Amino acid sequence: MRISLGYELEVRGRTREVEQQAFRNVVDQVVLGDRLGFDTAWFVEHHFTRGFSHSSAPDLVLAAISQRTERIHLGLGVVLLPFQSPIRTAERVATLDVLSGGRVEFGTGRGASPLEYQAFRKPFEKSRQIWEDSLQAVLDIWRADGEPISRSTEFFEIPDVAVYPRPAQEPHPPVWVASTSLEGYLAAAKHGYNLLGMTMLKGVDDVAEDIAKYRECLADNGFDPDSRRVALMIPWYVGPERDRAADAVLWYIRRQVNLVTPPGYYDARHATHRVLGQLAAGMPPEEAMATLREHVMVVVDDVAGSRKAVARIAEAGATDLILQCQVGGLAHDLVTDSMTTFMTEVMG
Repeated sequence: MRISLGYELEVRGRTREVEQQAFRNVVDQVVLGDRLGFDTAWFVEHHFTRGFSHSSAPDLVLAAISQRTERIHLGLGVVLLPFQSPIRTAERVATLDVLSGGRVEFGTGRGASPLEYQAFRKPFEKSRQIWEDSLQAVLDIWRADGEPISRSTEFFEIPDVAVYPRPAQEPHPPVWVASTSLEGYLAAAKHGYNLLGMTMLKGVDDVAEDIAKYRECLADNGFDPDSRRVALMIPWYVGPERDRAADAVLWYIRRQVNLVTPPGYYDARHATHRVLGQLAAGMPPEEAMATLREHVMVVVDDVAGSRKAVARIAEAGATDLILQCQVGGLAHDLVTDSMTTFMTEVMG
């Protein structure tokens, strides 16, 4: 199993100094991750989510990281395609791929926040169509290999232009699709895309069922399921300061549920999501953590417990595990200690 790092880039505090230090910390953490052997550093894209995520320009953060690292891959997890022209997406991702020597993992998604769609003046009810058209346009630009290309849709125009630079990877970086629903998993499978998921909203057992259906759909559409990767992102701490880590995790979860939960997600098929919403709203911390840990929605444990959780993730069908070690503003030294312990003792 490949082990990676995942970042929302939370900021616990409102001063500019705290915000700037958070950026410095995550860059230093990825530099350490490069030395420890982590596979990829994934950065989300969110907008207008004060405290929860200040990662509104992940390609710029990753560009800085690319100049201080040698091996670790740089994951855009994900580019919210509906909010900018596919021309700009193709240019910026290709530039990052060139600067990093071909280390980009291209994650895509449509986003889950109505506020983002309001601010960028895009219709949320058409988000899937905009995303699908935009992704296809980005891939067509890269496959054109610098030759002029034309595309016209309801929401963007590519007027017979040649787009540069070209990615270092040929024809383009690996494509990933992020989703929290079975519908999204199957949409990714129909095109043969790698999958980015999480256990936070449904728990590991329900996610395992969805992964199995994703692999079935891959095969039904002519793709080798063993050739596609499935990554699950999970808040994770391994070490002695578990009370402090639990506080950070619960701070993070309350904001995640309130800010980025997909509209309409509270339905009968996802009863565990209702439980999580109730936990975040006010259950006692000990009870909340017990339920979250039981369903491997989060891992806050020692080395032995972490090994058991890794085994459950592997049994669920994941090929990649993305650790959110920096979660909820957890202190930088605890994050780096946890990263080191995980790679040297849990996986060592």
